[in-house]
Amino acid sequence: MKAALGKPVREPRAFKALLLGLTLGFLGVFILLPLLTIFTQALKQGLGAYIRALAEPEAAASIRLTLLTALICVPVNTAAGLLLAWAVSKFEFPGKNALITMIEIPFAVSPVIAGLLFIFLFGSFGWLGGFLAAHNIKIVFAPPAIFIATAFVTFPFVARTLIPLMRELGKDDEEAAFTLGATGPQVFWKITLPNIKWGLIYGVILTNARAMGEFGAVSVVSGLVRGKTTTMPLYIEILYGEYRFGAAFAAASLLTLLALVTIAVKAAVERLLIRQRKQAEVFIQEEP
Repeated sequence: MKAALGKPVREPRAFKALLLGLTLGFLGVFILLPLLTIFTQALKQGLGAYIRALAEPEAAASIRLTLLTALICVPVNTAAGLLLAWAVSKFEFPGKNALITMIEIPFAVSPVIAGLLFIFLFGSFGWLGGFLAAHNIKIVFAPPAIFIATAFVTFPFVARTLIPLMRELGKDDEEAAFTLGATGPQVFWKITLPNIKWGLIYGVILTNARAMGEFGAVSVVSGLVRGKTTTMPLYIEILYGEYRFGAAFAAASLLTLLALVTIAVKAAVERLLIRQRKQAEVFIQEEP
């Protein structure tokens, strides 16, 4: 940006220093200080107490359930998001806009409301409650409800990541491959998937992060049965309510470590995705 006399506009150094100071202060108070508090409180009673808190049977059960939930929901939503993104970005069909809107519903609905909806659907007095009870199928207040609720709230991430990327890439490569006699699976594995791999990984990382940290919907449908239906966020809340602060912070520190690893991987994938897009732009500009 230039001034009227053609000279570049420069912000005063004091203004830059003020903005930088406010930004660092905000990050320190709302991000770094809470992180430091979590790990400080977790290790306050010593490393031995920290390890014992994580080795408790209920803590181990919550860790296993959290990992199992992510292990189930992430692949399911990855496959569903990939299919939806492919359909929306590559084809035209009636109801396409409505489908795109429906993808956003889990973001628009409160997780607690989503949990209540599943209670009304699968609970003993719900629409399917009688059928499930007659066939001795238990969903609500059991792990299946946790899987369903988590899959619902994490459903949009892969699709929302891939749809703009696949629209940007277009479908010329796929159409050329079909013209040359390639089959659908060949086009997917050799053209579509390599082009979107970093975007797909980015969506998977976001899905996994939300699956491990989900609280609202899961708290409604789980029943909080200790050692059976408590994921790590629920277990932390229970410990804190019982004033077992050391154990609560120990479990919270483990969940925080998983989140930090996720953020680091996410940042690396973002850089690779930006680099891929820049290479694609250069390739397009160099085409005759």
